[in-house]
Amino acid sequence: MSDKLGKTIVITGNGKGKTTAAIGLMTKFTDMGKKVYFGQFMKGDEYSEIIALRQEYPQITIDQYSGRLILGREADEMDIAVAQAGLERASQALFSNKYDIVVLDEINVAAFLQLIPTAAISDLIAQKPEGMTLILTGRYATEEAIATADHAYDIEEIKHYFYQGINARKGIEM
Repeated sequence: MSDKLGKTIVITGNGKGKTTAAIGLMTKFTDMGKKVYFGQFMKGDEYSEIIALRQEYPQITIDQYSGRLILGREADEMDIAVAQAGLERASQALFSNKYDIVVLDEINVAAFLQLIPTAAISDLIAQKPEGMTLILTGRYATEEAIATADHAYDIEEIKHYFYQGINARKGIEM
């Protein structure tokens, strides 16, 4: 098995656990001595997973691009500007030769909400340096991203206690 052949992995779907799956892959890569960049669109809070990564994996570069929640409202110019700046930082990380793995969390949602061009995702996949692993997460992955990825997961929600009135729990969903 060669670790020189980088792959593109898409983790999408309506179920919970896409970011958690990517973090699991990141920690495995880090434990193998690989250098990891974790860029997050749409998120910015210090929730449990980020706190754990900062404490247990200080060698992972964590770059949160936004923190501006866009639920129940239209994206504004600031949302677009922040996401565009995040895309630029993600691109710089991808081509910096500093990292073996680049994870772009919630990039699919950022494209779906038209904060970044959908074509930007296709460009990142097409231009990914040889040997690098690129992981793209978030609902609404494009058919093109799924088709060009080497591995794609569709996380399907079958049942969730949220619909029984139970809010997000610290250490589980946040």
